[in-house]
Amino acid sequence: MIVLSDLTLAELESAPVSVQKIVETVPSEFIEYIEFSQDASELADEYLQEGVVTKKNRVDAQHIATATIHRANVLVSWNFKHIVNLERIHGYNSVNLRLGYPLLEIRTPVEVLRYED
Repeated sequence: MIVLSDLTLAELESAPVSVQKIVETVPSEFIEYIEFSQDASELADEYLQEGVVTKKNRVDAQHIATATIHRANVLVSWNFKHIVNLERIHGYNSVNLRLGYPLLEIRTPVEVLRYED
């Protein structure tokens, strides 16, 4: 099962067609759609206030917050600067734990894809 937020879908609109087509290969019964909410907005603001990322990178904080609020098992990203970055992962999870949310696993696609021989 993959979870796609409205934030991700909006970003995909400006992505290369080859990237957009990846989502099209997933059968609809394996996709769950979620929305950015007021709770996620408030959590993203906490990440910004704690300096995990700057206001310039608000959308990255919103992605993390949305995944956290919806209790996603893993957030997968190629964004090594603001998302898949050990210092930032610790920062996001520090805020999450302080506010009563669980830890969020953040990984690259390579770490979650299964390859069979």
